[in-house]
Amino acid sequence: MSVFRVIDVAVAALVFGALMASPAQAEQAEQDDVSKALDSTATQWSYQFAYQSMPNYHDDTVNGEPRPQGSDNFVQARIVAPIKFDSFTLLPRLTLRHYENSNGDSGFGNTELFGLIIPKSWDWGTGRMGLGPLITAPGDEKVAKDEWGYGAAGAWVNTSGNWFYGVLLTQSWRAVDPEALPPSESDTQPLGIAPFLNYQLGNGWFIGNGDMVARYDWDSKKVYLPIGVRVGRVIVRPNSSINIYAEYQTALIYDDYPGPAVEDSIRINFTLTMPAL
Repeated sequence: MSVFRVIDVAVAALVFGALMASPAQAEQAEQDDVSKALDSTATQWSYQFAYQSMPNYHDDTVNGEPRPQGSDNFVQARIVAPIKFDSFTLLPRLTLRHYENSNGDSGFGNTELFGLIIPKSWDWGTGRMGLGPLITAPGDEKVAKDEWGYGAAGAWVNTSGNWFYGVLLTQSWRAVDPEALPPSESDTQPLGIAPFLNYQLGNGWFIGNGDMVARYDWDSKKVYLPIGVRVGRVIVRPNSSINIYAEYQTALIYDDYPGPAVEDSIRINFTLTMPAL
C-alpha cells in the first residue's frame, strides 16, 4: 500500500467521523471550560510551555545493530492563534523545541507550523474535525535536519460527558523529529498516529493517556507504540484557564522499530488558554 493511499484512508476516516456527528450532537451545549483547556482544536488562544526528560532508552539491537539513542531532554514552546472567518476557522499552531542529546549536543529542532482548517459544518459544538498543511523549518544539524520539511495533518476530537477524546494524524517528508528516526534516515518520515483519551475527575482534575504518538515507518514497515499516563488539573479563571499536568511514558511496542525506544520519559506542562478575540 502506497504512502498516498494510506493517507487517503486516514483522511477518509477523519471525514467519516465528522459526518457521523449526529444532529443530536450538534444540538449539545458547547464544551465546558475544562475540556476546552484540554482541546488544542478549540477556537481559543493557547500558550504552552513544557519540559520533557528522557533519562533512559532501551539499549538493545535492531537487525543486528545497536538501537540508536534519542535526546536526553527538550524544552517546548507552542502557540495556537485562531483566525475566524465566515465559513471556517484557521488554527495556526507554532511549535518550537530545544533539544539536548547524549553526546552533549544541543540546539533547536525543526520548528513546526501546522495550520488546521475547520469548516463550520465540521464543528458540532462538543467537538470538531479539521485538516491542514504542515511545514517544518530548518533546525540545528546536531539535533535535527538543517532543511525544510512539508506534509499534512488532520484531527478529530469530541466531548461526551466527562470524556474528551480524539486522534491526530501527521505525515511529513524531509525534515525530521529526532525522536522519530535518526536524522540521516529516509526523507519519508513515519506516519504519526496520536490517539488521546481524557477523563475529568472533578474540581478541574483529569487523567489521560498523554502524548501517545504511535509511528509507522514506511521503510522498515515497523511500528512504534508508546504508552503513558497523564494527571493534571485545569484552573478555570474568569477570562482564561491554566492547564498544569505531569506525564509518564514508556515504550510498549518497539522490538523491530529502527528508531529510539524510550524506557522512561517524564513531562511537566503549563498551558494558558484564553478566548479568541
